[in-house]
Amino acid sequence: MQTMQTTPSTDRTDPPGESPRPTGTTIRTTPAPRSPSDAPSAAPTDAPAPRPGPESGPVSGRHLYLLALNPTDAVSEGYLPAAAQLGLDLTLLTDQPEAHRARHPGLTVLQCDVRDHHAVISTISAHRAPDAVFSNSDHLQTVTALAADYFGLPAKDWRATLRAKDKAQMRRALAATGEHRVHSVELAPDQDPAALTGVPYPCVLKPREGVASEDVVHIGDEAAFLRHCAEIRARRPGAALVAEEYLPGELGTLETLGDGHRLHIVGGFRTDLSPLPYFIEERLTYVPAHPAPVVAQVLAALDTLGVGFGVCHTEFVVHQGRARIIEVNYRSIGDQGDLILQRLLGIPLFAHVLLVHLGRRLPADLGARTGGAARLEYPVADRAGTLTAAPGPADLTLGDVTLTYRPARAVGERHPLYRTNRDYLGTVRATGPDQSAVDRAVTGFLARQSWEITP
Repeated sequence: MQTMQTTPSTDRTDPPGESPRPTGTTIRTTPAPRSPSDAPSAAPTDAPAPRPGPESGPVSGRHLYLLALNPTDAVSEGYLPAAAQLGLDLTLLTDQPEAHRARHPGLTVLQCDVRDHHAVISTISAHRAPDAVFSNSDHLQTVTALAADYFGLPAKDWRATLRAKDKAQMRRALAATGEHRVHSVELAPDQDPAALTGVPYPCVLKPREGVASEDVVHIGDEAAFLRHCAEIRARRPGAALVAEEYLPGELGTLETLGDGHRLHIVGGFRTDLSPLPYFIEERLTYVPAHPAPVVAQVLAALDTLGVGFGVCHTEFVVHQGRARIIEVNYRSIGDQGDLILQRLLGIPLFAHVLLVHLGRRLPADLGARTGGAARLEYPVADRAGTLTAAPGPADLTLGDVTLTYRPARAVGERHPLYRTNRDYLGTVRATGPDQSAVDRAVTGFLARQSWEITP
């Protein structure tokens, strides 16, 4: 047995000398996205805007279809409670109905091939008419956008969701801006990696339509490239891969919420990763305001991609004052980062997201609290095996700090070593009045815990 222990409204482009933009500041009316280089000249600048909805009045009794794959904390602890508080009638469409029924007895769950927009449209058409179609899954954004558009409902532009999901398409679109040009090559499913030219060593190899840190690896030379291509293809038959130049610098996130007309910044995080060659997010520290020039560069990239409706989690790296996009996840951050944002800012974040998809405009001021601090920490398994001892869930008040711990695995579960966030043993999230107090609380809590993994 081995024991593991963890120790007011502004223009979108800000002058370089402007101070950092505070959390919750409203950005000006969202401009039409520029036509990217990956699209024909006629698209997508003339795409219709989302159908406007009522500015006020009750939404109770309106019908929301929520698309999901496996159960997630964002849905279970965020969007489902928000829908209930709003009085919405909710139907969950999923290809894993038993998992959702077990977690939420009494919830209306319909089995559906949610990766197929035709199946989603047919399933909804056979049931009650929808007032909104929504998903927080990376994999289902384009399907959801197409289904919502079919029924004439407010939706993200499916071209924007596709660019965000498809990393090769995203790189082609952003290349037109110059500022976000990244050397990238695409490996088709049937293409010999040994014949691929222009691989930018050192590079990052990843699935073209992957998520999180799944099968993302730093590559130093051709031998490693060929070896990891073979390993990833064995796990993901038929998947296209992308090799991008490695971008050094400090990794951060920008969390935004828009209604197609107004965009709010709800903060961001500084991200600490595991040692290379893998990219596991081990710690997120809340950043109320990134430097204004950095925010302006990230927002310009989102404009190019056509992102501005609903919630979005954007990852970027800053090197020598220049921000470059890592990836755009056109949904809320997940891994309990959205839960900590709602608690820290004191706003109904999940309800705002759902109301946008019901056609509501966002208020000019979200009323977010300022001056607080937050941190998420993810204890990570360092070996394969069976979890034989681990702390249970905890909700603690440590002075001025509120700390929550939730296990990600049950004692008795056996897992391989994934080298992704599937290796998370649990999540610590803490909020408080200042960062030092929060850091002390998290560090002290982790020092008192242990996780035992038996090979």
